[in-house]
Amino acid sequence: MSFSLSVAQKIRATKPMWHLVDAKGQVVGRLATQLGVLIRGKHKPTYLRNYDCGDNVVVINSRELVLTGSKWKNKLYRWHTGYPGGLKEKSARDIAAQKPEEILRHAVSGMLPKNKMRRLQLKRLRIYPGPVHEFDEEI
Repeated sequence: MSFSLSVAQKIRATKPMWHLVDAKGQVVGRLATQLGVLIRGKHKPTYLRNYDCGDNVVVINSRELVLTGSKWKNKLYRWHTGYPGGLKEKSARDIAAQKPEEILRHAVSGMLPKNKMRRLQLKRLRIYPGPVHEFDEEI
């Protein structure tokens, strides 16, 4: 009698790979689509949408991302505090000055499905503003 593993068991048995991406000079939206594919695991032949089979991604040099056109001053990130009149907004330039990695994290989050797996998949995305990161031995 031969024993064969199901696809789901094969996915659980494989370890996620590590990818290092340099964001220097990359356009935010185009890079976010590529990162979304890697994080979800859609580049693998064993991809199943109901399993978390994606890879770990480390992005360096997120401080040097590019936004096309006049998006640095015109693109607004909005959120609500939960209080009456609590609608807040910041431009992309202001966010890049404080936390440059949040622009890319927000873009990749928009590329992922809006369900319970989104938070799990975003944990595998590590973004650093400079070239130094702490995952040298994994990559």
